[in-house]
Amino acid sequence: MTVAVVRFGGSNCDRDAVRALEHLGVDAEIAWHEDGLPADATGVVLPGGFSYGDYLRAGAMAAHSPVMDEVRAAADEGVPVLGVCNGAQIGCEARMTPGAFTTNASARFQCEHVTVRVENADTPFTRAYDEGDVVTLPIAHGEGRFEIDADRYDALEREDRVLFRYCDEDGAVTDAANPNGSTGAVAGVLGERENVAVLMPHPERATLPELGLTDGQGVLEAFA
Repeated sequence: MTVAVVRFGGSNCDRDAVRALEHLGVDAEIAWHEDGLPADATGVVLPGGFSYGDYLRAGAMAAHSPVMDEVRAAADEGVPVLGVCNGAQIGCEARMTPGAFTTNASARFQCEHVTVRVENADTPFTRAYDEGDVVTLPIAHGEGRFEIDADRYDALEREDRVLFRYCDEDGAVTDAANPNGSTGAVAGVLGERENVAVLMPHPERATLPELGLTDGQGVLEAFA
């Protein structure tokens, strides 16, 4: 399996993603967006960073890069696609997943560790966990607030497409534990296809033991 980690101008978590995947024994390589996806790519990661300087809106310009046509086509063929942080914003802007990520309720950039609760453990991205598990992951974003209208939020709930919710250390979903004001405290969702997911926290930054936090390994293990 070769995972393509797509690098846009302004990406800064692409190397982190490659190193985390390689630590888990997964072949991974960086794919410059202008070069398209490698022919042997059997997985795609849209990494974090500040593609195109977050001009217009975070992820808005990268979503229109020609490589995203290839990413959508790969997803349609069943290739797993994971968007993280800026990659989540790109995935939403490209209409691969519902909703949008907007400016944090605090109106400031937030870089901290948060706890999230696993809402659905029967997906290609969460099978390493049990439903209800509480895991600690880093966040680093200024536009991480997940917004969605009431009807589509109800559909997400009904179709069990919420992957993670922000919570406290005991697993309780509270306003105080919601770092950015996301609707329903949502931290990650599935697309219409279960092989596509986006999440705002960074599992690749919580995978290498030398960094002191490995709760994110499960996301990349399940993905791989």
